[in-house]
Amino acid sequence: MPVYNEVKLAKELIKFPSITPIDAGVMKFLAKKLTEIGFKCKLLEFKDKNSKPVKNLYARLGNSQPNFMFAGHLDVVPPGNLKEWVFKPFNPGIKQGHLIGRGANDMKGGIACFVAAISSFIFKNKNFSGSISLLITGDEEGVAINGTKKVVDYLKKKKEKVNFCLVGEPTNLNKLGEMIKIGRRGSITGHLNIISTAGHVAYPHLANNPSNTIVKILKRLKEIKFDKGTKNFQPTNLEVTRINIDNSADNVIPDSARATFNIRFNNKHSSNSLKKKLNGIIKSITKKDKCKFKIDYMVSGEAFLTKPNKTTYMIQNTIKTITKIKPKLSTTGGTSDARFIRKITPCLEFGLVGGRKNGGMHKVNESVPLSDLKKLTKIYSTILENYFK
Repeated sequence: MPVYNEVKLAKELIKFPSITPIDAGVMKFLAKKLTEIGFKCKLLEFKDKNSKPVKNLYARLGNSQPNFMFAGHLDVVPPGNLKEWVFKPFNPGIKQGHLIGRGANDMKGGIACFVAAISSFIFKNKNFSGSISLLITGDEEGVAINGTKKVVDYLKKKKEKVNFCLVGEPTNLNKLGEMIKIGRRGSITGHLNIISTAGHVAYPHLANNPSNTIVKILKRLKEIKFDKGTKNFQPTNLEVTRINIDNSADNVIPDSARATFNIRFNNKHSSNSLKKKLNGIIKSITKKDKCKFKIDYMVSGEAFLTKPNKTTYMIQNTIKTITKIKPKLSTTGGTSDARFIRKITPCLEFGLVGGRKNGGMHKVNESVPLSDLKKLTKIYSTILENYFK
C-alpha cells in the first residue's frame, strides 16, 4: 500500500487546469489515488438548466462508525496575468522553498496533505476501528449550485452517517496554526430597484426623482444597529456595494435607481428575519415618497456555530503541539462549503495560510511553503491518530 508524499501529490493536482466548473480530469485522478489505498469512490456529476455540470467525489474507507470526513475543493480561480507568473500556473515549480502554482494554497495543497496523512495513517493502522471519508467538490469557487450542496443532499438520501467533518480551507492569515473556524457568519445580498416618474430637470414638480428615495433608504439601512455581536461572532454589518442610475442624459430626471447591498450576519439573526426588517423600512420610505420598489434577495448561507466539544479541543491541542501556536477559535471571514456540511454533521475548518501578502490564495504566483505542507500533513495524520484512539 503506497504512502503518498504531499509535495509530489500537490504538484500532480495543480497540473490539472480545473478552473470552475471545468474538471480537466482531476477528480478521476484523485479517485484513482484513493482507490490505490483502499477507498471506494463515487464520482457524482450534477447539473441543472441554468448552470454547467460539475463533477464531485465522495470516497470512503471502511464501513463502521465513527466516520471522520475531510471536505475540500479541487476547482480553482483563473490564473490572471500569465506573464506575471514565475512558473506557468498549471506547471508548478519550487523556488526558495515554496511550491508555486494555481491552487497550491487554495486548496489543492491542503487536499494533498490530507490524502498523504491518510495514506500514512492507514499504513500504520490497517485495522483501525471506524471510517474515513472525503467530500471533494469542483464548484466551491463558483456559484456552488452543483457542488457540496448537492453532494450533501445525496448523502442524506443514502443515509450516510458522518460523525465529524474537517474542512481544509485556508484558515490562517499569517502563520500555520493561528486559527480554526468553528462557524461562519451568514450572508445575504439585496438587489433594490426604486421605480418612479421621469421628467425634465427644469420641471421637477412634474416628476418624482427615485435617486432621492434610494439615498434615503441606503442611509437608513446603513444606520441600523443590528446587534453588538456575541461571544463568538462580530457585530452584524451591512455594506452598500453598488449604486446605479442608468441615465444617458444630464437634463432628464430618471425613472429608476438601483442599488446592491450585502449583510454579513451573526447567529442572532436569520435571513428571513433580516428580510422582514429591511422590507419594512423600504416599504415605509417608498410609500411616503410615492414610489414603487422591487427587491430580490440572494442568500448565500445562514450563520452557524459548531459548539466546541472534545474533538474541537483535541484538534486545537494537536495544532498547538505541532506548530507551537494555540489556534484561536474564530467565525471571521467569508462563507465556505461548511455552510452546507453543517446540516449533516458538526464541522470545523483548518488548513493552510491564505492571507499572505505575496503568494496568497487567488493571487498571481500563489504559493505555499514546503515546510507548511509537511507540518499540515503531520497535523492531519495526528488528528486521525487521536480521533480513532
